[in-house]
Amino acid sequence: MTATAVQKPTGSGIAPGPAGPVFRKRRPVGTALGLGTAVLYLSLIVLIPLAAVVWRSTDGGWDTFWAAVRTPDAWSALELTVGASLVVALINVVMGTVIAWVLVRDKFPGKGVVDTLIDLPFALPTIVAGLVLLALYGTSSPLHINLAYTRASVGVALLFVTLPFVVRTVQPVLKELDRDMEQAAYSLGASPFTTFRRIILPNLAPAMISGAGLAFTRAIAEYGSTNLLTGSIPFQTQVSAVNIFGRIESDDTTAAAAISTVLLVVAFVVLILLDVFQRWSARRG
Repeated sequence: MTATAVQKPTGSGIAPGPAGPVFRKRRPVGTALGLGTAVLYLSLIVLIPLAAVVWRSTDGGWDTFWAAVRTPDAWSALELTVGASLVVALINVVMGTVIAWVLVRDKFPGKGVVDTLIDLPFALPTIVAGLVLLALYGTSSPLHINLAYTRASVGVALLFVTLPFVVRTVQPVLKELDRDMEQAAYSLGASPFTTFRRIILPNLAPAMISGAGLAFTRAIAEYGSTNLLTGSIPFQTQVSAVNIFGRIESDDTTAAAAISTVLLVVAFVVLILLDVFQRWSARRG
């Protein structure tokens, strides 16, 4: 009696094997198309322009690059920008968390209005924000607080434009936080401070740090609000974005690109550190 071999169809992606059919994984066409579109768009909008700025900054060689960065006015602007942004990020960690806590845990009249106002710096053009701040804290301040053209005005302007970042990163974490853990700690005799320090704060810390990092990178790039409120006085209140714009107006684009590259590197390093921290936090649960 002769056995007859049965040929199994292979056109459907199933190939015969010694232990049964072998299923071949096929990448969906839509995935490849979507990935290619995303990479192309990202390259045209972000990667290629940034690469062009970095390339332009080295037109005269590295000696010219460092000479442009180390000019007294550029270096002073960089020190003020980075220093003020760090201070603003630290303030945002505290006050942003407090505001997020109030919006999530407390009930009060007008809560919805306050929650909406948090996003106002996102929607408001920064030059308009500068005009508002100048009217409120300028020489004709209705509050009789004149901060215009002082170093304090740099911090006020940056605090305004970066307010939402910590609030909006901490708020959803607070909403999802398990209240039963807090109740269990209270039932075991823990004080409110101990409960916050041992249970709430460790859960909020990743979001707080992420929000502070985003606020810092946003602050070092601010132009509109600082230009009006601070007066952009060289060596006193001029931030790097205004210094860069002034060099472009003077047709010194290579120096402007060099200073921009320094800010780009600082922001890139901060974002990489945030990504590493988030991955580490995810692994530790």
